[in-house]
Amino acid sequence: MNRLGQHLQGHVFLFARKLLPGYAPAVGIRLLLIFFFLEAVIGPRLWLFNFLGLPNPPAWLRVPVVLGLALVLIRFFAGVKFAQIGLAAWRHWSVTEKSYFLQTLLIANVVFGIIFADRLRMIFGDPGWWGRAALVVFVNALWGFHQELVYRGILQTELVRRWGSLPGILAGNLIFTFGPLHFYHFSAGTPGAAWPVFAGVFLIGLFFGILYRTSGNLMIVGALHGLGNCYIDGLGRLTH
Repeated sequence: MNRLGQHLQGHVFLFARKLLPGYAPAVGIRLLLIFFFLEAVIGPRLWLFNFLGLPNPPAWLRVPVVLGLALVLIRFFAGVKFAQIGLAAWRHWSVTEKSYFLQTLLIANVVFGIIFADRLRMIFGDPGWWGRAALVVFVNALWGFHQELVYRGILQTELVRRWGSLPGILAGNLIFTFGPLHFYHFSAGTPGAAWPVFAGVFLIGLFFGILYRTSGNLMIVGALHGLGNCYIDGLGRLTH
């Protein structure tokens, strides 16, 4: 393979093929239990706290704690090594993975920068923008990474192992789109207005699902999701 091909093939999902993680069926059950516990019991926005009448922690505390809990459960309850779900150090990435990630990071920042140029100018015009922006970036980047860890790293990994690539990706993405994480869109405004949002979430989730399945690199998917959250959700919080 020529050097140019190594730098371009990631854009058509041509990564070095990686084997599915090998673990016992009981481990897969534990992964699904972790997913159920995090999303259906605790809730992606800690609705268990509301149900129990407890104050909901601020996002800057809630997000890293829930992410840390997910990582602990994966490693010590399920007994799955982080590398088995695509959490590998940079030095273990292939040339294609590194090149694709850097190119996509640059392209995404340029595109989002153009789309949200007015909001960015408003933020940069605030003398105290740096401190507020750093906190918002921290929370949204971790939140996007957490979503990918739970829905792609945990759920999709096990569903693909059980059912194969296409059914596993589609089933996991349907839960990602209509499950606890995004179901609140049905209660926001009229129900009909939610369907374009769900369509967008489904397409974005499908992209991330295919990228994760073909690259086997959850770090790339989580970082890109976090970047999107920073622009789409984070800028909204900074300008309101």
